[in-house]
Amino acid sequence: MRVITTPMFTPGGADMRMIEIDFEAQPPIDGYGPNGFRIAGAWHEGGVLLLPDGITQLAAIDLAALERVLRGAAALDVLLIGQGADIAPLSADLRQALDDAGVGHEVMSSPSACRTYNVLLTEDRRVGAALLPVGVP
Repeated sequence: MRVITTPMFTPGGADMRMIEIDFEAQPPIDGYGPNGFRIAGAWHEGGVLLLPDGITQLAAIDLAALERVLRGAAALDVLLIGQGADIAPLSADLRQALDDAGVGHEVMSSPSACRTYNVLLTEDRRVGAALLPVGVP
């Protein structure tokens, strides 16, 4: 992450600073909708897996879908698991596999996971997110 501070001058003569954050390699989540996520200006339909090495589609949150997370566990501090509009416990086998790999994980709704992901990016944390869409209301 790189912080760019630009001095700005207002018509009234007051000084102001504009702070712009450049996330470099790992993009922020710009927004979400019923069927997907906007990440770094691009719309991704359906679920997504965001890791330091890239973004892939995600159909479900299960052991097979998170195999890439388990293989790259050393690159993560925490994996945020957004389960859509609501939350439910992870399956025992997935929870055990994440624990065995040393991947810290937090289960929450996808809107909460999106916000938390962006905050952790600004703190230069090694964060990943497995996000399912919130669904049609």
